[in-house]
Amino acid sequence: MKKTTLPVALVQERSHGDADANLAVIEARVADAAASGARLVLLQELHNGAYFCQHESVDEFDLAEPIPGPSTERLGMLARQHGLVLVSSLFEKRATGLYHNTAVVFETDGRIAGRYRKMHIPDDPGFYEKFYFTPGDLGFTPIDTSVGRLGVLVCWDQWYPEAARLMALAGAELLLYPTAIGWDPSDAQAEKTRQRDAWILSHRGHAVANGLPVLSCNRVGHEASPLGASGIDFWGNSHVLGPQGEFVAEAGTEPTVLLAEVDMARSEHVRRIWPFLRDRRIDAYADLTKRYRD
Repeated sequence: MKKTTLPVALVQERSHGDADANLAVIEARVADAAASGARLVLLQELHNGAYFCQHESVDEFDLAEPIPGPSTERLGMLARQHGLVLVSSLFEKRATGLYHNTAVVFETDGRIAGRYRKMHIPDDPGFYEKFYFTPGDLGFTPIDTSVGRLGVLVCWDQWYPEAARLMALAGAELLLYPTAIGWDPSDAQAEKTRQRDAWILSHRGHAVANGLPVLSCNRVGHEASPLGASGIDFWGNSHVLGPQGEFVAEAGTEPTVLLAEVDMARSEHVRRIWPFLRDRRIDAYADLTKRYRD
C-alpha cells in the first residue's frame, strides 16, 4: 500500500492578552510551521484571548465577532500567505443575543472551507460556557479541504464517542480538537494526573474505535479567575495520534509548535484488520437516542 504522509503542526500557546497580541503570536508560529513544511495547522480553542468562561459576565460578549469578520479576514490571509489549511477557534456572534463557540477552517487560498459550531457545551466550576454559547446547529459534518476531509470538534466534544463516530461515519479522514482544558491548581497531584490521563485516553479511544488519526491542540499557562478562585492551569500535552491510538507526537506543558507527519494511508490498513464499522449492530442501537434507559 502506498504511503502518503501529511505534515501537520499544532500551535500550543498561552494567552498574551488581547486578540491583536494573540493573533500576532499565532502569525509568527504559523510562519514557523510553514517553514518546517506543515500543510495543516491546528490552533487551540478560543485562541484570541484568555479563557473568559471562568466567570459569567455580560461584558465578555464584547469579545464576540461575526463570521466572516475581522479575525477570519486576518486568519484567511495567513492561510493564503503560507499556502496551508488552517483550523481556528472563535467566539462567534451570529446575531444579537446569539453566540457560538465556532471552529473555522481556511483553505490554502484563504477562503473559509467550512465551520463547526461546538455541540456539547459544559457548565462546570471555572467552565461556565452555557452562559455564553448556544449549542451548535450544523451537526457533525466533516469539512472538505485540499488535505483531506476534516472532522473538526471542539474541546468538551472530546468526551463524547458519539461525536467522533458520527464524524467517522460521514467520511472524516482526521479528527481534530481545538481544546482549552486544565486543572484547578489547588487539586491534589493524584487528581490532576487522573484528569489529564483521562483526557488523553479519551482521544486515544476515539482514534482506536474509528480507525482515524486524532489531533488535539490545548492551551498552556495559568489563567487567573476573575472571581478570585484558584484559576486554571492549562496543561498543554497537545498530541497527534495514529489510527490505533499510538502517539505520533506529543507536546509538554510549554508553548510550542508541535510538528508531526500523519500517515494518511494507515486508516485503510487498520480498518481492514479491525473492521469495527462493518460489525456495528445498527439494528440494536435505537436506545442511544434516549437520555437514559429507565
